Amino acid sequence: MPILKATAIAVFCAAGLMVMPAFAERPDDGLSVKSYEALKGKKIVYMPLALSYDISQAWVAGLEREATRLGYEIIIRDPNWVTDNFVQGMQAAIREKPDLLVIQPPDTTSLSRVVRKAQEAGIRVVQINQMTTALPDIFVGTDFYSVGLENGKVVAGACGNDGRSGKVAIITGAATAPASINQVKGIMDGLADNASIEVVATQAADWDPSKSNAIASTLIKQHPDLCAIIDAWDGQATGAASAISNAGMKGKIILATEGGGEMAACAKVKDGTYNYYVSMDTANQARDLNAAVKMLLQTDFKAGSMPFALYSRNKVLSADTLRADSCWTVDDIRKNGG
Repeated sequence: MPILKATAIAVFCAAGLMVMPAFAERPDDGLSVKSYEALKGKKIVYMPLALSYDISQAWVAGLEREATRLGYEIIIRDPNWVTDNFVQGMQAAIREKPDLLVIQPPDTTSLSRVVRKAQEAGIRVVQINQMTTALPDIFVGTDFYSVGLENGKVVAGACGNDGRSGKVAIITGAATAPASINQVKGIMDGLADNASIEVVATQAADWDPSKSNAIASTLIKQHPDLCAIIDAWDGQATGAASAISNAGMKGKIILATEGGGEMAACAKVKDGTYNYYVSMDTANQARDLNAAVKMLLQTDFKAGSMPFALYSRNKVLSADTLRADSCWTVDDIRKNGG
C-alpha cells in the first residue's frame, strides 16, 4: 500500500508538471510588481567630483550593484575636479533627459543655475555631500556641523585636564567653503563643553596636506604645550600628522580629523596617527543614495517641488572603539554594500 500511494503521488506530480506554464510568474504582494516595473530600464546620470576620489568610487560601486540587480542603468560622467567639465556634462545630460541626475557639487554656487535648468526640464536631482543654493530633490550626505561637534566634544574631553594644557588648534579646508564654515561652528560648540579650552589658531589649508603640514609645524613651534590639532579632512590631515611625528610629538599632541571611513583611515587610527576620527560612513551613504534613487524612480512629484534630506550617521572612531568592520573598502561595497 505505501508503494502504491507513493506511485500515485509521483504520477499526479508528473501530470501536474505537464500542465504547468513554461515560466514562473512572480506573485504580486500589492507593491512588488509595480515597484520592480517602475525601476526597470530607467537611466541615471552620475557625476561625482572625480572618479579618482575614494568616496566617489564607493558611491558608484553601490549604485552599480543595485542597478544591476534591479535593471536600471548608471551612466557615469567624470568631471575630474574641473567645474567647467561639470557644467558642460550637466548641460549634456539635460539634453539627453535621463530619469535622474545624481551629482556631487564642488561648492554651493557653481552648479546652481544648471541644477535649476535640470529641474525646469523635469529632471529630478540628487546631491551628495554638498548642497547647491538651488535645493535638490533629495540630499544624501553629511551634516558637517555635526561632524565638527563630535570632534570638538572628544577633544574637549581630552584636553584641559589630567595635566594637559587646554590649547587647541583648528586647521580648516577652504576658508569660505560651507563644509569648513559649518564644521568650525560645530567644533567651537563642542569645545565649549570645557571652559579651560583655548583655541590658539584657526587656519585654512585649502584641502592641501602640504599646507596642513606647514601650518601644524609652525603651530607646534609656537605652542610646545599644544594639546590637540583638529584637521578638517583626513586627506589633508596626513600633513598635520607628519608635522606631529617629525616634531617627536606623536602620542603627545592629539590629532582629530574626519572623513569617509575608508580602510586606510582605520589603519591610521589603529597605529595612533589619528587619535580621534569622525567617520561619515560612506558605506551607509551608499545605501542611503540607493534608497533615494529607488524612491524617486517610483514617484512622480514635480522636480524641485518637494526637497528633503537623508543625513548620514557619524561614527566616532578611536583606538578604544575601533572594530574590524569600522571601515570599508570599495570591493566590500561592490560585493555587499549599497
